[in-house]
Amino acid sequence: MNSELKKRYEARAEILKAMAHASRLCVLDELAKGERCVCELTDLIGADTSTVSRHLSVLRNAGLVVSDKRGNQVFYKLKCSCIDPFFNCIESVIKENSE
Repeated sequence: MNSELKKRYEARAEILKAMAHASRLCVLDELAKGERCVCELTDLIGADTSTVSRHLSVLRNAGLVVSDKRGNQVFYKLKCSCIDPFFNCIESVIKENSE
């Protein structure tokens, strides 16, 4: 495998690693519906703010979400819109595997 192709696969792996946590998948699923503040995501996940912030940091570092600080609150949204179709693909695999 050439070095350019290896870099591409490594970049894909980093994004998938960032997604590979149930709470982060939940956050991404929620952000696919629209922008949310950290407090809303904290309530949704049922974890403390620091834990949710760490999850969001992982997603932000992977380039999956962007943040916008407004006063004391930080709002997050998806950086790209391809997450929802990707999740639909995963759901198809789950359905096929359960049959």
